[in-house]
Amino acid sequence: MPDVRHEALRRLFVDSHRSLRRYVLRLVGSQETAEDIVQEAFLRTYQHGERVVTPRALLFAAARNLAIDARRRAEVMKTDSLSVLDQLAGQSSANGGLETPETRAIADERSQLLKAAVERLPPQCRAAFTLRVFHGCSYQEIAVQLSISVKTVEKHIGRGLHDVHRYLRRRYIDAGPRR
Repeated sequence: MPDVRHEALRRLFVDSHRSLRRYVLRLVGSQETAEDIVQEAFLRTYQHGERVVTPRALLFAAARNLAIDARRRAEVMKTDSLSVLDQLAGQSSANGGLETPETRAIADERSQLLKAAVERLPPQCRAAFTLRVFHGCSYQEIAVQLSISVKTVEKHIGRGLHDVHRYLRRRYIDAGPRR
C-alpha cells in the first residue's frame, strides 16, 4: 500500500504547497528560510503520515513550529553580536586609544555597570553568559562544561543578552533627562 501513501502526500503537496509557503514566509520573512521550512515540514508529515488523521493540520503545525525555531535562532544570532557589550567593556576608545583619567573613570563605571547587570542573572544563565561573552566559548563548549544541551545554552545566552540589555537601557537611556 505504499502507493496510497505516496499519492496522498503528492495530493497534499499539490493542494498545500503554495499556501504553506506564503504562511511560513509571513512568519520568517525570508524566501530561502521559508522554502527550507516547507520542505522539512513535508518530510516530517510524510514520516508521521500513517499515524495522523489530518495530515494537513500536522503539516501546518510542523511548519509553524519550525518557523518559530528559525526565528529564535535568528534572534540569538542577531543579539549574539554583543556590540553593546563590547562598547560597555571599553573595547573601543573614543580618543584614539589614549587613556586619560576621564576615559579610565568611564571605563571603570561601564565595567561596574556591566558586572552588576551580569550578577542579576540566574546562576546557570550567568555561567553560560559569562563563558560565552567573557571567555569566548562556543555553545558546544558551554554545553559540555555545564552538562546541559546546546539548546539550553542558546536559551540562557538569549535570556542573558535580553536581561543585560534591558538593565543597561534602564540605567542609561531611561535614566536620561526627562522632557
